[in-house]
Amino acid sequence: MLDVVVVGGGYVGLSVAVSIKQAAPHLGVEVIEAAPEGAWKKDPRASAIISAATKMLDVFGLWDRIEPDAQPINRMIVTDSKTSDPVRPVFLTFDGAVEDGRPFAHMIPNVSMVAALRDACAERGINIRHGLRATDFRDTGPSAELTLSDGSKLDARLVVACDGVRSKLRDLAGIKTVTWQYGQSGIVTTVEHERPHDGVAEEHFLPAGPFAILPLTGNRSSLVWTERTEDADRLVASDDLVFEAELERRFGHKLGTIKATADRRAFPLGLTLARAFIAPRLALAGDAAHGIHPISGQGLNLGFKDVAALAETVVEADRLGLDIGSVNVLERYQIWRRFDTFRMGVTTDVLNRLFSNDVTPIRVLRDFGLGIVEGIPALKNYFIREAAGSTAHNRPRLLGGQQI
Repeated sequence: MLDVVVVGGGYVGLSVAVSIKQAAPHLGVEVIEAAPEGAWKKDPRASAIISAATKMLDVFGLWDRIEPDAQPINRMIVTDSKTSDPVRPVFLTFDGAVEDGRPFAHMIPNVSMVAALRDACAERGINIRHGLRATDFRDTGPSAELTLSDGSKLDARLVVACDGVRSKLRDLAGIKTVTWQYGQSGIVTTVEHERPHDGVAEEHFLPAGPFAILPLTGNRSSLVWTERTEDADRLVASDDLVFEAELERRFGHKLGTIKATADRRAFPLGLTLARAFIAPRLALAGDAAHGIHPISGQGLNLGFKDVAALAETVVEADRLGLDIGSVNVLERYQIWRRFDTFRMGVTTDVLNRLFSNDVTPIRVLRDFGLGIVEGIPALKNYFIREAAGSTAHNRPRLLGGQQI
């Protein structure tokens, strides 16, 4: 019987496996991944990783491997305008440095992060099984019985569901969700540009939704471009000439000539919050527990916070000789994470509704609010430290750069 089975081999699932195995090497940990071997190498996306998450990766001994591919975000600017406006006034700016002069966030290609985490699994003896999905889950009392798509069964003291926003394990455990769709999709691609970005991230609030320009190493940027779903589908299916013309209208000319260099994909956007994060022998983490709008860039970082809290809960319970899969033990993890997740879900929902429209009174109100924040340095500093994960009084040890 295994101690922990993690279902989902993305960065959250791999981080759960690494964090538990590193702090408790005697525990048997295995990862089940639905995608075939090597599929992760085709992911064109990049993610914003907050300062607290880089500290956790440093504890894993991985940050030195990832950092050469990481682009610090040195500054962030926020604008609010129409697509046709010739000038986009800047309403809010954030300097990127937080504690110890560290940038509040880095942009990291998903491929670089997953490669490092997979190496860490191999170094710790964590087996990753590919091409398998969970088809049944039963709590048998002393353990959970997990049935996989090839008919095989696994017994484990704890199963961790990291299998995405449409989690099959969550459904099998009977955990309900609060879910709604925004009628928007996020177009994701990478562009090359003529001039350097100097580590500046930009978020342009346009009537259809936010258009985020996120710096990558070299003269490249990652885009998260929100449009109404029907428009996003049309843009992704259009030829390169049409797509790049529409892209240039939103991106502007400040960085010179631009060219899309990666496949473009559109992902439907919505809000999904699990009504519970745990069940007997089961814990949800990452998108299986919460899927939020990318307007704040905090989706992945919520997942890393789950990782740190769950690992600390499991490892400390094991050291005390407790049953790591019992509801009594897992309740600590649920209490730790549910409020923060609910707060972020509500915040992103309100922000998206507030900024994804062109109603004049609302535009005046929101621009007035941005101006107030811009004029109060202490408030701006609080927001940037909050975004970096530096303000929490009860944050898990991994997010403070400490071993469990």
